[in-house]
Amino acid sequence: MIAEKCIPIFIQAIEDYHLKDDINSTLVMPSELNNFEALLYEKCWIDTVQWHMEDLIRKPNIDPVEGMSLKRRIDQSNQDRTDTVEKIDDFFWVKFKDNGDNTSTWNTESPGWVLDKLSILCLKIYHMKEQTLRTDTDEIHIETCTGKLQVLVQQQDDLTISYNNLIDDYANGFKVMKLYRQMKMYNDKNLNPVLYKKSSSN
Repeated sequence: MIAEKCIPIFIQAIEDYHLKDDINSTLVMPSELNNFEALLYEKCWIDTVQWHMEDLIRKPNIDPVEGMSLKRRIDQSNQDRTDTVEKIDDFFWVKFKDNGDNTSTWNTESPGWVLDKLSILCLKIYHMKEQTLRTDTDEIHIETCTGKLQVLVQQQDDLTISYNNLIDDYANGFKVMKLYRQMKMYNDKNLNPVLYKKSSSN
């Protein structure tokens, strides 16, 4: 799927979240999306909820208990984000695993993690555009944010081209698809010493 078809799905997830703008909102998957599109929507929904949790946890006067609760939710969200990206990469693996030969090269980043960057860029663009429309600040703020918005849009355009080229390279066998996992350890009770030492002492 080319980036130009992925980006509208990310934007839809962002706009759907902001209908309520509540980190406790339930994800309701649009019925018209196919399985891969649903993964993209879920990915950006996770990103959007986490974006707002990251805002909340930075309240200067946040209650420590509330802050710790948010921190644990952010940790889980990071794990969910990684799991969803890996499901996206599974899709590409099935599609491209038999392409390529001993002359093929490979990319520094999988297509799932490139789409992760595109999802985050959509979020940055959405919120930076909000800043350019504020009426409670000065012209310098608006001008600064307008400049930043232009850079973000350029980044999105460049990444769109790079992603599409990568997919073409996989399809043509110029690059070979390799599947790596993030191997996150901090949430695993068998790999995080704080968790397995506590468990063994009980």
